[in-house]
Order: sequence, then C-alpha cells, then structure tokens
Amino acid sequence: MIARRELTVAGLFAGIAGLERGFHQAGLATVLFCEIDPGACAVLRARYPSVPLEPDVRQLRRLPDVDIVAAGFPCQDLSQAGKTKGIRGKSSGLVSHVFRLVERSSPRWLVLENVPFMLALQGGRAMRYLTQSLQDLGFRWAYRVVETRAFGLPQRRQRVILVASREEDPRTVLFAEDAGAARESRQRPNGDVACGFYWTEGIRGLGWGVDCVPTLKGGSTIGIPSPPAIWFPDGLIGTPEIRDAERLQGFPAGWTAPAQERVGARNARWKLVGNAVSVPVARWLGRRLVRPGEYRSRGASPLRPSGTWPDAAWSDGRAIFVEHASSWPVRRTVTPLREFLRYPLRPLSVRATSGFLDRTSKSTLRFEPGFLDAVRAHCHRVAEASVNS
Repeated sequence: MIARRELTVAGLFAGIAGLERGFHQAGLATVLFCEIDPGACAVLRARYPSVPLEPDVRQLRRLPDVDIVAAGFPCQDLSQAGKTKGIRGKSSGLVSHVFRLVERSSPRWLVLENVPFMLALQGGRAMRYLTQSLQDLGFRWAYRVVETRAFGLPQRRQRVILVASREEDPRTVLFAEDAGAARESRQRPNGDVACGFYWTEGIRGLGWGVDCVPTLKGGSTIGIPSPPAIWFPDGLIGTPEIRDAERLQGFPAGWTAPAQERVGARNARWKLVGNAVSVPVARWLGRRLVRPGEYRSRGASPLRPSGTWPDAAWSDGRAIFVEHASSWPVRRTVTPLREFLRYPLRPLSVRATSGFLDRTSKSTLRFEPGFLDAVRAHCHRVAEASVNS
C-alpha cells in the first residue's frame, strides 16, 4: 500500500500559527512561515524552530512549491474593533501580496481567513475585491462563516473561512458537513452559569455570552488589547488569565510566553491570542483539505447583483451562489465556562468597573436582570478590600 504524501503548507501572516497548528494536527506539514510581528516571530521560532521564517510578505519574491497557501491576513482595517478603513487600508490591503504570490505559483488550495464584519463593511467592498481577484487568477472559491463553539470551546467567535482552487471544488471542503444553527439565548439560564461580557463596552454593545466568553480580540474600543470579563454565579466579576485565553483559542497554556520574553509586554500576548485562528477550526479544515467530502446542495440560489454578502457562498467562476449553510459545520460538546477555566481570575478593578457602570448609565441597552446590581456589588467589594489591605 502506498503511503499518503503529506500536504505541504506555506503560512503567510502566520501570527502564532493557529491555522498551521491545526493543520499539523490534521497531518499537514508547514514548510514556510511569513510573519513580521516581533512577538509572533518569537513564538514561531520557539514552537517551530526548523521551519524557515520570512519577515515581510512585501519582500517575499516567490513561494516554495506547496499544496496549500494559508493566509489569515490582517483584520485591523476590516473589524468593528479596528480602524474600519476597509480592504484598501494599510494593514488589510497587504492581502494583495497573497494574490501576487499565488499568481506565480500553483498551489492546490488557497485558504484565506478574516472577520465576518468585512461581509458588510463599505457595502461588502472587501469581499468584492477578494472574489474578483480570485476569479481573475482562475480560482473557483467558496467561503463560510464558522463558529468556534461548534468545536467545543466556550468562546463565541465567528470567522470567515475562504477556500479557493484552480483545479479542485472548494465546496467539497467547506460544505460537506452541517450540524445546523445553534439555538442562541441572551438570557442567563440559571444561577450556575457564568456569563462573559466586555467591560470596555456598555454604550452601544456588550458582547454578551451565556456560558462562554465573547470573541477574544486583538484590540478594543479603548485602543489596547484587553480581556473580556466574566460574571460568576457567586457574584465574582473578573478577567481570565492569559493562559486560559490561549486555551480558549485551542492552544496549550503558555503557547505565547516567548512573545512576552521577546517584547516584555503582557498586552502583546493578548493581541496575538485575539488575532489568532482557533486551532480546532483549523484542524477541521485541514482534515477536509486532506480528504474532501461530498458537496450536497442545500438549495443554493444565485446572488442578486445588488444583494448583500451572505454568511456562505461559492462561485464556479461564472456566477455566485448563496449557500444555505450554518456556521456550525459540526457540533462538539462545549465545556461549561466555569469548568473550562483553570487559572485564578483577576478581579475587575474599581476603575474598570466604575467606568463600565458610568457607560451603562448613559446607555439605552437592556441588561440581564440582576446583572448591574452584581456589578455594583462587585465594585463595592473590591473598593472595600483595597481600603482594608
């Protein structure tokens, strides 16, 4: 019996290797990283010392002969927490170098990843640019919004995964499975469930999550990477430790420690974790790239010329079709948040709590019954403890 050859990967905008670590777990082999961030480079060198690391995609002249080019290109200009300058922004616009490089090479697959907000930002201009560029290069493509909770992690996180190929059918990778949309609830079901929220918000949004944390982010409304807060049944309100944040993305605890050793700032690790691809999502994708499934149409319909970009779509190079696929391709059992966390929380400070309460007092948002009372009680307890210490 002839052994199956390992598929090889070139990871552009590799970050801390969320995509590549998941691919490795699926049996793929990374032969090149390209990353410019000093902290991320420190992680890559420590975790993958034998893989060549190029520092700047703008200076990369050509790609090695690989099966898969993966690029979680920068989201700073495309996310709600970022600059929202769009696909032509200084950071997100670097994706043009991916197209420059694949034009000169022949990978079997191209994988792009970014935030769902780009489907709507500036009327979907980013998606028009990406898909038109792929069509111009002779690629068929498919994309799907995928939810991290589907893979068992208690983090409410959605990302657009786009797969393209000149020879293969990307629908057999992205649409071979569908577990159906999860039932969502904004209510706190009972007194045993922890709820996550963003203490940096409070006026226009909250990032509320029942039995999960909201999306870990590389930035925030206050301009720096910051962890979400968690409201526990006993009234404690605190922020998770960075090692639990790494685990919430599917990495081992301590994965980004080399970044702190390199740049010396704790916030650098939060930024790297927030910008990463969830490892179990990448593992699922990698397995499908190795062994594509069977595409079954769920009533795909042509995308209207003036229509907005849906959560899933594909193109055969001639027309674009809306695919009726949920963001849950699979459904793994999600560990309850309070059981998932291993490390002590840091109680939310008086300053952070007071600032959050001040914003909520000016907001028209509706909050869960008892939530703001719990926040006020927490603020009082932390202030009292500070006085008595």
